[in-house]
Amino acid sequence: MCRDCFALFEAAPRCPDCRSPRILAHNELTTLSIAHMDCDAFYASVEKRDDPSLRDKPVIIGGGHRGVVSTACYIARIKGVHSAMPMFKALKLCPEAVVVPPRMSVYVEVSTQIRSFMQELTPAIEPLSLDEAFLDLTGTEKLHGAPPVVMMGRLVKRMQDELGISGSVGLSHNKFLAKLASDLDKPKGFSIIGKAETESFLMPLPIKKIWGAGKVMQASLQKDGIRTFADLRRRDRKVLVDRYGTMGDRLWHLSRGKDYRNVNASTPVKSISKETTFNDDIRDPDILDGYVWRLSEQVSDRAKAKEQAGKVVTLKVKQSNFKSLTRRITLNDPTQVADIIYSNAISLLQPILDKTPFRLIGVGISNLSQTEENHSFGNFLDPDAGKREQVERAADKIKEKFGKGAILKGRALR
Repeated sequence: MCRDCFALFEAAPRCPDCRSPRILAHNELTTLSIAHMDCDAFYASVEKRDDPSLRDKPVIIGGGHRGVVSTACYIARIKGVHSAMPMFKALKLCPEAVVVPPRMSVYVEVSTQIRSFMQELTPAIEPLSLDEAFLDLTGTEKLHGAPPVVMMGRLVKRMQDELGISGSVGLSHNKFLAKLASDLDKPKGFSIIGKAETESFLMPLPIKKIWGAGKVMQASLQKDGIRTFADLRRRDRKVLVDRYGTMGDRLWHLSRGKDYRNVNASTPVKSISKETTFNDDIRDPDILDGYVWRLSEQVSDRAKAKEQAGKVVTLKVKQSNFKSLTRRITLNDPTQVADIIYSNAISLLQPILDKTPFRLIGVGISNLSQTEENHSFGNFLDPDAGKREQVERAADKIKEKFGKGAILKGRALR
């Protein structure tokens, strides 16, 4: 397949139609239908798209000297910067990097546009995050007049042409291998793992390539002398189950390239949260109050963008000794309103202020439900809540028209 015009043809060094040398060749090219699409350095790509002056610079999305990296562009990654790395370490590796605070509402908007492109291809879409998803295109060839490989090629081209965002595609016969393939040739990659070469492809891979096997599991496997897929294949299934439980059975199957999970379009988002790590430990209640409000606003923005509301509000803090404390409250009705999220989060903060200073604080909602609009209209304990909600929704419309900075609450400046 030509990756530029998507023509299908017999083996050739160039596309016979457009003469492009960008050729994707595989014996099972037109028969595989499970795909994984992963945007390339998504947050950083959006920032570079919106600010062309950043195009050739190393960009890190994150905040604060003691925060962590949300994502980094490929220029910064060459220097060793990666997601979840402490910001101070990232800046030591790449001191010339431009640090940009995340704009979640913008990322959600772009993600929604990409999702709409996917929905034109198949209803079987399983999102993993804002920037990646599985797609099952089985049986769609008659509908589109082209095999899945062509439709996925057209998808990433449309993303680039219309949104300025690139993505990498993995195509295979199950989810595990499709996800593995999408990471083989980033950025702007398109890789295929067919049924015929599954075993030979997997054998030399390190166990860190096993999706779902975290650092603790990897350490346990290495302690037991298991460092590659080939090492796993030499272990008896019962031995693995006895040693690692249900994960052992999963390891046995994945080491053979077997994954029977369907692409599940109904997998729900379980929670929406946002947290921040401070440059210096904070004990001032007014400053903490300001952070709780801003985090509540960000959670609210994401909930509204996803048309979801949560019935449980969660507050998370991390003390200076790195001990985490989590507090939750269940509401009478689900909400996506920043004012309600804030008022409940701040009520959870008050009883633990004696445990300051804090180095991190986070706010979230869970027990989510899909909704177009949620109204509280006040309650016996807070009869003005409904009025404040109406004011907030009016303010949302003003911000949508004139920008996020058009209206600010005083507490947001703390």
